[in-house]
Amino acid sequence: MRIIIFLLTILLLNTPEAMSQSSYSGYLGKFPITLVTHAYTNTDVVAYYVYDAYDTPILLDTNIKNQTLQLLEKNTDGEITGSLNFPNFKADGDGLLGFWMNADSTKNYPISLKKDLEIRHGNHSEWKAIDLLQASSTQDHYFKIIVSKSLDDYYARVSGLKILEKGTDQLVQTLDISCQLLGWNNVDIGDYNFDGITDFSVFEASYAGPNTSSIYFLYDPTTEKYFESGFAGVSLQFDSETKRIHERNQCCAGTSVIEREYKVENNQMVLVEEHCYQWDNKERDLVERPMNECY
Repeated sequence: MRIIIFLLTILLLNTPEAMSQSSYSGYLGKFPITLVTHAYTNTDVVAYYVYDAYDTPILLDTNIKNQTLQLLEKNTDGEITGSLNFPNFKADGDGLLGFWMNADSTKNYPISLKKDLEIRHGNHSEWKAIDLLQASSTQDHYFKIIVSKSLDDYYARVSGLKILEKGTDQLVQTLDISCQLLGWNNVDIGDYNFDGITDFSVFEASYAGPNTSSIYFLYDPTTEKYFESGFAGVSLQFDSETKRIHERNQCCAGTSVIEREYKVENNQMVLVEEHCYQWDNKERDLVERPMNECY
């Protein structure tokens, strides 16, 4: 899923209409909230928000009609439970005024938000250490990436990451990293060493075609801190049922593919098997070859 979101993000960010990533703070009724939007155009927006008392991000479906931005909350069954509505929405505005309404329109609360930060790409801006809330969180922790940009760089980059405790907002850890900026979904969660404890990863970079890499951090229950795993590979997928890690590295428009399978021992990736596939014009398909024939 993250690869699909990544490809969409890169496509939109590289169009002339690409606009900004913004964070707002204010109130929904009497409750303090933070709302993060990623506006590619005035009619194409991704958003999520948190109640500051709980710090669990809520991903929202977006609907824009007649300049009204409607952000839909849904439960795990996909049913709409409420909506945040902002008439006269402008992605480059200084704030947002609107209202929250439940699914059957029996409850309605005002929303008033001010824009705290805006991340724009280009050659005319620079900054250091802007915190951007992420859409993924664990049961106990939420994440903010640290975004920096110099005048010489067209795109901003992730220069660090903060891990915070839900409810108290206490800073648990700060990590120095250098990664490509996706924005709202730079951080993902999963059980990467199959020990039953939730870990997290940070999207690192994209390469040829669908190839990507991430940095994987494992949770140590003894120290109650996260540490960098050293897991490395291209487009890694983690299978919790088989407790195997699968890697697929392809190039040359998909005509050359390496697939590897790993197990985890003592928090290390151990190669189980690997295969090389090359395009065969006669078979009109990928055909397995010796590993030394792969790129």
